[in-house]
Amino acid sequence: MLEKINLQNILFLDIETVPEMQQFDMLSDEKKELFDLKTKYQRKEDQTPEDFYERAGIWAEFGKIICISVGYFTFKNDVRTFRVTSFFGEEAQILKDFSNLLNNYFSKPEHLLCGHNAKEFDFPFIARRMIIHGLPIPSKLNLFGKKPWEIPHLDTMELWKFGDYKNFTSLKLLANILNIPSPKDDIDGSQVGYVYYVEDDIDRIITYCEKDVITVAQIMLRLRREDILDPSEIISV
Repeated sequence: MLEKINLQNILFLDIETVPEMQQFDMLSDEKKELFDLKTKYQRKEDQTPEDFYERAGIWAEFGKIICISVGYFTFKNDVRTFRVTSFFGEEAQILKDFSNLLNNYFSKPEHLLCGHNAKEFDFPFIARRMIIHGLPIPSKLNLFGKKPWEIPHLDTMELWKFGDYKNFTSLKLLANILNIPSPKDDIDGSQVGYVYYVEDDIDRIITYCEKDVITVAQIMLRLRREDILDPSEIISV
């Protein structure tokens, strides 16, 4: 079935998130208490909420999006190209720009969104942050009332599971076993907060996020038994 999908109808994406505030002490007393309750069963016995706060970016209630990178295929005169671009800056503007992309360029019924573990993380995180900012949710992210087969989402981790719901395979591991260049050759997700708040290097984060998008596209090509992208076929726009 994957082979029947037109690659030009897929928007590949990845997001990078960080804690909403740089430090736990910057939260209101109420938010500190709520974070304590939210993470009570995730923390080790000797971990305080403050110790655990560096992981706050994994929850939409306590984190924020600092970058959304997307990629898409184009074919012209039998020449294959994969174009990659990113939205970054203030979170509300990132979400507005991404929403504009979905509403104006990827809104047709045949259009699909694809990420790695995106059904569990990226898609709901984006939708929740849109609600928090009072923004309308694009149709491609609004799943209310849709039947399972009507949901326009692909997830390379889910595709790799083949129905095994106990299995979790990281993007880095899947890239390795499929002989795809690793996207984690500089930083990994645990370092994004430090790079953002301490090093103030958004360009490094954008590069990291775009590499993940490219890797998701490469995995999709492998699953379709097609040749992976050559660096000459990848264009940043």
